[in-house]
Amino acid sequence: MPISCHEGARKASPDAKHFVALAGNPNVGKSAFFNTLTGGSAVTANYPGKTVEVEFGEVSTGKGPVAVMDLPGTYSLGWVSEDQWVARQALVDSEPDAILCVVDSTNLARNLFVVLQMLEMGLPLTVALNLTDEAEKRGIVIDSDKLRSRLGVPVVKTVAITGAGVHEAFMKALETIGERSEAIVLYSSPLRESIERIAELVRQGDRHGVLDPKGFATLLLEGDSEALRILDEDLVAEVAKETDALRAHYGMPASIVIARERHELAEQIAQEVTRREDGAQVFGEKAWRVATSSRFGLPILVMVLLGIFSFIFFVGNFLSTLLSNAWSAFVSPAIQTPLYSLMGNTPVARTLVWGFDAGILASLAVGIPYVLTFYFLLAFLEDSGYMNAASFLMHRTMRRLGLNGRAAIPLISGLGCSVPAIIGTRVLNSKRERWIACTLVNMIPCSARTAVIFGAVGLYAGLVPALSIYLIALGLILAVGLALNKMMPGKPPDLVMEVFPFRMPQPRSLAFKTWHRFKHFLLVAMPIVIVGSLILGGLYETGVISYLSAPLAPVVGGWLGLPAVAGLALIFAFLRKELALQLLVALAVIQYGAGAQSLNFFMTPVQLFVYALVTTIYVPCIATFAVVGRELGWKGAITISAMTIGLALLVGGLAMRILTLA
Repeated sequence: MPISCHEGARKASPDAKHFVALAGNPNVGKSAFFNTLTGGSAVTANYPGKTVEVEFGEVSTGKGPVAVMDLPGTYSLGWVSEDQWVARQALVDSEPDAILCVVDSTNLARNLFVVLQMLEMGLPLTVALNLTDEAEKRGIVIDSDKLRSRLGVPVVKTVAITGAGVHEAFMKALETIGERSEAIVLYSSPLRESIERIAELVRQGDRHGVLDPKGFATLLLEGDSEALRILDEDLVAEVAKETDALRAHYGMPASIVIARERHELAEQIAQEVTRREDGAQVFGEKAWRVATSSRFGLPILVMVLLGIFSFIFFVGNFLSTLLSNAWSAFVSPAIQTPLYSLMGNTPVARTLVWGFDAGILASLAVGIPYVLTFYFLLAFLEDSGYMNAASFLMHRTMRRLGLNGRAAIPLISGLGCSVPAIIGTRVLNSKRERWIACTLVNMIPCSARTAVIFGAVGLYAGLVPALSIYLIALGLILAVGLALNKMMPGKPPDLVMEVFPFRMPQPRSLAFKTWHRFKHFLLVAMPIVIVGSLILGGLYETGVISYLSAPLAPVVGGWLGLPAVAGLALIFAFLRKELALQLLVALAVIQYGAGAQSLNFFMTPVQLFVYALVTTIYVPCIATFAVVGRELGWKGAITISAMTIGLALLVGGLAMRILTLA
């Protein structure tokens, strides 16, 4: 039997006596809120029956630890996509002791919609009025006392990225444990009368669970399938009778009437508690308009991408050379001397040198210069709001690929890591969109492949050849997207998205995000690299590698024009793409020493270009393969992987012949 979110929180914090859920709209600062509360000590797990992941953490209080769950962002408690379903079900069936709803102070009316829904359901609610600093810059001043009085629940002003008010809001939420909020939505008649009639029937049948009977009745009249599923046939018939009568009275479905009147009340409350001041700073809004304009948007996007790659090229290459030289001068002798002294110059000693000298060097010389710098830039783009602007800007292009602008966010985030990018495709509504998006994410150069491109081609052939690989990858992505859009039945949906003005990223948030991602990279990648280096070293030192390389020679050597042993590195790279470069570095270090120019002796610039190109195109890694299998099924994962492998071999072989003739 699958565990519930409540049980998942308990497992993440077995000593916790209470359980608090963080809820709210997307992009309101919930993740920053969660990280500030938990200090980043998060455990990720799948929601029962779904592939959507939620994060669990723990907060220490004077009364003991409290479990915290960060829910996916949702605009309402109805559901369309899986992440919205999870947010709604976690609030309903996991029975959190308290709910802390984080709202955006710069767009209060829109955020209050889901707050009003929670109040209707009688959930123990506290409101964190977040982004108050941004609101004040834009001349928006919210009277939190008046809002508290209007909603009837605690309201605390917060700035999650700096930590201001976060713990105060959390403690207020703990004070609501055991309480029930009261609905303040006064629907028009006869809607109100229908809700009361259904609520009475629900109360008699005791089918509403932890929800307020009127709140549950409202869900039923909205046509909520999860709520209707647990009713008996007689009550379902009564609900259908009421909804038919409401449609006849209002001339539209009851769900639209409920949403309209709830929106009207949210707007009314927002106006009552908000005061606007003149002379506010609106730089973020102006910058957003410029960055998404038809005249300046695309040039700015190109400049941003070139800036990212140039930063990685110059800073990454500098750090790589510095690290390799320092390691060669100080660390390698300290590792090799004891090993050779104890074991002599034997195959066992040399194999250990492969793992603990060349392997660790390869992890650091690739991870720190290229992966760490890219994670920093990705965090900057996310926190500044430019990812949202890029999505808006790319909508027209996305439509040609069978997607809409929302798909741009997982595609862009694929530059960081393919796994969360694949997971991010859940925001897309149709299976067709997700199929296309997952295929394209597989072909986007992630940070690991960026490390291969710049660590091999950029360092030894120059910036222009490195950027050429990105251009080739972009051309292939567009071609495959256009083809899939033509081949798969259906049409791309329209774009409905929210505008978020640019914000100045906070150093604390940037440092946390960068280190959190890089720490995960080190913990996962370094052991794999060391073990892979030991295995490859053992094969090399015993001579077995020549027997394993021989079957690869027709494709790797004959078609791609690479050393046959490089094919083994490509195969190992299916575990993690960094291995494609790190094992080459390990090979070069063993043969030519730990000098920064060692790959020059191992492969020519043309070979390095082809090697990096093939690495960039074929399926990212085994983790991505597994996630695609979860999202699209194993048949889909195998189909996409086979396509990218075939495409990589075809393009790689053609590139070798073109470059050789040039």
